Amino acid sequence: MLNFLSMRKATAIAHPNIAFIKYWGNKDYFLNLPANSSISMNLANLETRTTLSLLDNLDADELILDGYLQTGSALQRVSAFLDIARQLSGNYCFAHIESVNSFPQSAGLASSASAFAALALAASHVYGLDLSEKELSILARRGSGSASRSIPDGFVEWHMGTSNDDSFAETIVPADYWQLWDYIAIVEEKPKKIGSSQGHRLADTSPLQAARLQSAPHRLTLCRQAILEKDFEKLANVIELDSNMMHAVMLTSHPPLLYWSPLSVELMRQVAEWRSEGLAAAYT
Repeated sequence: MLNFLSMRKATAIAHPNIAFIKYWGNKDYFLNLPANSSISMNLANLETRTTLSLLDNLDADELILDGYLQTGSALQRVSAFLDIARQLSGNYCFAHIESVNSFPQSAGLASSASAFAALALAASHVYGLDLSEKELSILARRGSGSASRSIPDGFVEWHMGTSNDDSFAETIVPADYWQLWDYIAIVEEKPKKIGSSQGHRLADTSPLQAARLQSAPHRLTLCRQAILEKDFEKLANVIELDSNMMHAVMLTSHPPLLYWSPLSVELMRQVAEWRSEGLAAAYT
């Protein structure tokens, strides 16, 4: 959603997404081209709201995130992304950015996905870029891979592609096609010590990553069919398998990544028990 405040100021709202078939590992880190295609569902009740203003008196970009002025890597990442929009438009004016999340960052809720989707949408307006949904997805991907999936609505597939121009996300079915609810269990309130961007770079150090990638197309097909058929049992089986395979890659990377807590494992066991008793529940 975009609020056109003026040609030099815009506010955009985007939502994070939860991946059913995971994105983990890149084949091109500069372009954020993923090692495999992925499928996700957007989360309507979580959002990032970003306002971007072009100001002539700035000699560098300014970023305020959740009320705090940012420096260092956070600002550098946003500026590098805006440089892409500036190069596309030929307008090299610096920007003042204010962004607010309705949910925690760096906690596994894809805050970078909604952040860069909202930033791509706002930037495309203030820099005068007339972009289609596909082109917006491509632009958002340059900031964060999973941001490409937060541009289209509903249930989304991100095609890994082979170049900058064919790696984009599109809607499989709209949000109202199948009423699924994502329940978030907060098992830790601290940010991850190793963020996803760094974790992606470790994927190829795992001896299991090649097998995961080789079997990904089959899981994509099963997941897509489950959504189209509204078959929850099929969906539950494939999303739990895919999640476990991704975490197996993390655990066998060098150095290993352990994002699960004891409570995570207990909840996974509980969900499996609930489903065996007839409750339509799955974990990822």
